[in-house]
Amino acid sequence: MYYILVGVIMLVSWFVSYKLKSKFKHYSKVQLQNGLSGAEIAQKMLSDNGIHDVKVISTPGMLTDHYNPSKKTVNLSEGVYSQRNAAAAAVAAHECGHAVQHAKAYNWLQMRTNLVPLVSIASKFSQWVIFGGIILYTMVGAGVGQTVLLIGIIMFGLGTLFSFVTLPVEYDASNRALAWLKNNNMVTAEEYKGAEDSLKWAARTYVVAALGSLATLLYFLSIFLSRD
Repeated sequence: MYYILVGVIMLVSWFVSYKLKSKFKHYSKVQLQNGLSGAEIAQKMLSDNGIHDVKVISTPGMLTDHYNPSKKTVNLSEGVYSQRNAAAAAVAAHECGHAVQHAKAYNWLQMRTNLVPLVSIASKFSQWVIFGGIILYTMVGAGVGQTVLLIGIIMFGLGTLFSFVTLPVEYDASNRALAWLKNNNMVTAEEYKGAEDSLKWAARTYVVAALGSLATLLYFLSIFLSRD
């Protein structure tokens, strides 16, 4: 059942990723009537929210956009930074939504930021620790093997927790972005529809990732309980 579930999640993940890229490509053809680039959209949203200590910079790659709270930079991919379309406006405003969250000490963002140091370590070693625990259990029986396995599961659980904490952060950033675009008349009705649709599919990638992580965590827990 686990492998069937993983297969379904992988298929859904591929579909959502495909749809996101397809939507981004489609709405990249909807040019903004105001003529602003993604970088200019970002600068204006930051300014309108009284944020003047965050830099908007260009970063290589496609859909590599992100906000860095430690360096206070809104990093926009090449396809967003200089482009003047609905997709670029949506992504730029979304990343600035994270900057607004940071400035207003949004609880979920603070929680996610605090988890980053732990998760960065746990995600690298959790599966190795889990497999090590299974091997030890097989070789020497319960005791050390069972303990190591449990430690690995807890480490993996931190990553799963991080995935679910990320969901309200991403949805809230999108809501802030769309509200700002609409309330400040930055986009037409057609452009707004494109921005909303783009961010909707982007958010779904995080939902699928969280569900996939949860399914794997439950599988590891089932292994632990079967050996108890």
